[in-house]
Amino acid sequence: MKDTVTISIEDDDVCPVGFALKVIEGKWKLPILWVLCQNGTLRYNELKKCVVGITNMMLTSSLKELEESGIVNRVQYNEIPPRVEYSLTEIGETLLPVLDEFAKWGKKLIEIKKQRSSQ
Repeated sequence: MKDTVTISIEDDDVCPVGFALKVIEGKWKLPILWVLCQNGTLRYNELKKCVVGITNMMLTSSLKELEESGIVNRVQYNEIPPRVEYSLTEIGETLLPVLDEFAKWGKKLIEIKKQRSSQ
């Protein structure tokens, strides 16, 4: 049985870090956000091609959760064929510096791992 932690904004002692991590938790949300940060507005299939290994079901559910959190914007154009575009909202764009720093940190970790494995 999986233990789950629920964080509510009604809690007086809510931890801002925990709340932020809860919004972006999961295997696919950060890669989706990174792709949108790097590419701007993308259609569903373009986004799916850029997030290697993600299934349609996971992409759809992750995008829906990010949209509900106010991080991703979804615009549907009523034309034939239907077109849907995804982009970061204004609050989602405030993640850019955080993701950039996270990417730098990840690169450092990769370098350290490569150095250790070559010794």
